[in-house]
Amino acid sequence: MKNFNIKAVLFLNYFVFAILLNSVGTVILQVQQNFGISKSSASVLEGFKDLPIAICSFILASFLPKIGIKNSMLVALFLVSCMCFVMPFSNDFWFFKLLFAIVGISFALIKISVFTSIGLVTDTDKEHSSFMGFLEGFFMIGVLAGNVLFSLFIDDHNPKSTQWLNVYWVLGAVSSLSFLFLFFSKLNESAAKSEKTDLLGDLKNSISLFSYKKVLFFLLCAFLFVLVEQSFQTWTPTFYKEILKLPTSMSIQAGAVLAGAFALGRFLSGFFSKKFSWIYVVSFCVIGFAASILLVLPLTHNIQIDAGTGWFNAPLVVYLFPLMGGLLAPIYPSINSVILASIPKYLHSAMSGLIVVFSAIGGTIGSMITGFVFQEFSGQQAFYQSLIPLSLLIISAIFMNKLKINPKK
Repeated sequence: MKNFNIKAVLFLNYFVFAILLNSVGTVILQVQQNFGISKSSASVLEGFKDLPIAICSFILASFLPKIGIKNSMLVALFLVSCMCFVMPFSNDFWFFKLLFAIVGISFALIKISVFTSIGLVTDTDKEHSSFMGFLEGFFMIGVLAGNVLFSLFIDDHNPKSTQWLNVYWVLGAVSSLSFLFLFFSKLNESAAKSEKTDLLGDLKNSISLFSYKKVLFFLLCAFLFVLVEQSFQTWTPTFYKEILKLPTSMSIQAGAVLAGAFALGRFLSGFFSKKFSWIYVVSFCVIGFAASILLVLPLTHNIQIDAGTGWFNAPLVVYLFPLMGGLLAPIYPSINSVILASIPKYLHSAMSGLIVVFSAIGGTIGSMITGFVFQEFSGQQAFYQSLIPLSLLIISAIFMNKLKINPKK
C-alpha cells in the first residue's frame, strides 16, 4: 500500500489523542467524587482542553508547514508523554486543568498536522474522503479503548479512591511509543508548502478563506456538530451514573459503547462516501439522530435499575442510548473531507486550523451548556436541547452543498 508507514503513524497518533481528549467525561465524573467538585465547576475542564486547542490552532495553522508537520507532531507527543507521567502524583483539581491544557495545545499541533498530511498521502477526492472516514473511525476506536481502559482502574466500592490515576502510566507509555514510531518514519511535506509566500503571505492565505461563503457555512456546520457531539461524549458517564443509577465503572464503559457506535458509523462513512453524495449522508444522519433522541430519551424517565445490574441484565435503554452515536458519527468526516478537497493543498493547513478552532469552541460551549442544564434541570433536558443545533446544522449543510469555491490565483 502506498505511503503505508506514514498512514499507520497517523492512525496511531490519532488513537493516542482520542484516549486523552475524550477522557474528559470520565475525569469530570471522577473529580466530582474525589474532590467534591460541582458539575458546573467540573465542566470547565472542557474549556481547559478546547480553548488552548482553539488559540493554538488559530496562531499556528498558517505557519505549521514551514515549522514542519512531523516536527510539530513530535513536540505534541513529547509534551503529553511528560504530563502523563506526572498525573499519578496529582492530588488537586488544578492538576487536571493543567493536563487538559497541555493535551489541548498538543492536539492542536496533531490535528492540523494529520489533516494536512491526508492531502499528502492520498491522490483523489474519493480516496481523501474514504481515508478521512476511516481515520475518524479509528479515532473513535481510541475513545472506546480509553473508556474501557479507565474503567479497569476504577474502584466501585470506594468512590474516593484515586487508584484510577495509575492509568496515566499506561497512557504515558503509549504516547512515548507513538513518538518513537513517528521519529523513524518519513513524510514528504513539500506539497503542503507554498514556496511563493513568506509567513505574512501564509497568514493572508489563511484569512482569505473567510471570503468564501462555502467555508463560512462549513465552519458553522463544524461548530454545531461538535457542540452536539461533545455534549453527548462528555456527559454520558455522568448521565448513566446519576440518571440511570449504574455503577461508576459501568457508566464509564457506557462511554466506550458510545465510542464504539461512533467508530462503526465513521468506518461505514468511509464506504458510503464512495457511493452517495455527502449531503445525503449528512441529512440522513442528522434526521435519524434527532428522531432517536425523541424515541430513546423518554425511556430513561422513572427507570428502576437494581443494584446488581450489569451489561447482561440491563434494561434495553441502557444499550439504546449510546448506540445513537452511530447515526451522529459520519457527519464530521463527511463535511471535513468536502471542504478540504475543495481547496488547494497548500491551504490545507490553514483550513485545518480553522476546523480545529471552530470545533474546539463548539465543544467547549456544548459541554458547558449541557453541564449547566444537567445541574439546574435534568439530564434528559440537557440532551433534548441538542435538537436546536441539529436543526441549524442541516440547514447550514444544505447551503454549503449549493456553494462552490474558485480559489483566487
